[in-house]
Amino acid sequence: MASLPVTSSAAPTDADSWSVAGRTFSSRLIVGTGKYKSLEQNAAAVAASGAEIVTVAVRRVNLTDPNAPKLTDYIDPKVTTYLPNTAGCFTAEEAIRTLRLAREAGGWKLVKLEVLAEAKTLYPDMIETVRATELLTKEGFEVMVYCTDDPIMARRCEEAGAVAIMPLGAPIGSGLGVQNPVTIRLIVEGAKVPVLVDAGVGTASDAAYAMELGCDGVLMNTAIAEAKDPILMARAMKAAVESGRLAYRAGRMGKRMYADPSSPLAGLI
Repeated sequence: MASLPVTSSAAPTDADSWSVAGRTFSSRLIVGTGKYKSLEQNAAAVAASGAEIVTVAVRRVNLTDPNAPKLTDYIDPKVTTYLPNTAGCFTAEEAIRTLRLAREAGGWKLVKLEVLAEAKTLYPDMIETVRATELLTKEGFEVMVYCTDDPIMARRCEEAGAVAIMPLGAPIGSGLGVQNPVTIRLIVEGAKVPVLVDAGVGTASDAAYAMELGCDGVLMNTAIAEAKDPILMARAMKAAVESGRLAYRAGRMGKRMYADPSSPLAGLI
């Protein structure tokens, strides 16, 4: 007898898109453009990751100088969405000035804001971050905000106009993975805008875990760029984000204190 086809109520993975500021994307992985050995390697990693958005540190990456290698020669901004960020900024004024320059250079309105409190931990200064979010929103920017994994501060960012909340999983570049899953989950449950874990991912299981918590996406740079094989790691991160998202949509089994047999114990021969 012919077997019946397996069906599922879930939409196929390629139909499971997400949106931010009116833009829709299929990939839930965002990757950076720093720390790579070359622009060629960076471009190859982006291609392997399947990412449709790349972050660009406006203060560190050449976007306009025709006499020096340009990122735009390797990663086409007409194909891949550029997300200018304010890496290295420690005041709201620095961040706002940087993003104004980005808008003048490439017309970018969708941006990633990060205002750091200190160089040692690279933790966000949330007072300055909220203030910058308010001012940038008034200027017409669509601001995706890097923030602490604090549900209250995440809400403050959203109230200030953020189009996406990006809590850190762990300190930038640490590779420690998600340290506070409870607070990340609370942010996800409370937000009315997309939530993406940003910073701290070290390997594929970290990315999958972030997605299993219900995040809309994951942003990473160091985890891929500093891997022994960045291209292979980019492929791993793509698969991890996709599998973590599928697991979240599927709904995991409940945790139990004791064993529960897959087959009933009653009626054994």
